[in-house]
Amino acid sequence: MKVKFKPEELVEICRLHELYLKGDTNGVRADLRYANLENADLENADLRCADLSHADLRRANLRCADLTHADLENADLRYADLRYADLRYANLENADLTHADLENADLRRANLENADLSHADLRRANLRCADLRRANLENADLRRANLRCADLENADLRYANLENADLENADLRCADLDC
Repeated sequence: MKVKFKPEELVEICRLHELYLKGDTNGVRADLRYANLENADLENADLRCADLSHADLRRANLRCADLTHADLENADLRYADLRYADLRYANLENADLTHADLENADLRRANLENADLSHADLRRANLRCADLRRANLENADLRRANLRCADLENADLRYANLENADLENADLRCADLDC
């Protein structure tokens, strides 16, 4: 069952999380597991190390949010705005990012194993050394994306736009590149 937060409750959770990140003893790590955050406005939010696993973030505004080391395993991020978001080292295993906007997002070393990125906008995204094993990237826009050293083993790249993408040292073993 998803937990729905009022806007003022979400502001307080973010405030306490910010104190947590600063090492303040009054701070509390944001626990948003199973939260219903559909359409939430979290633009520029500092959610480093937050637990958002299984959260419903459909159509959420996470533009420029800092989600470094955040746990987004099994999160629903369909149609979410993640432009310019910092997702370095984030756990997005089994996350649904269908139609998500990740233009210019930083996903270096992120875990996207089994993630659904079909129809996602990943133009100019930095996916250097990201784990994309068994990820669904069908019809994804990866123009000018940095995929250096990314692990794309068994990934579905059918109809993905890889124009000017940097795939140097990427692992494409058994990846589906049929068009």
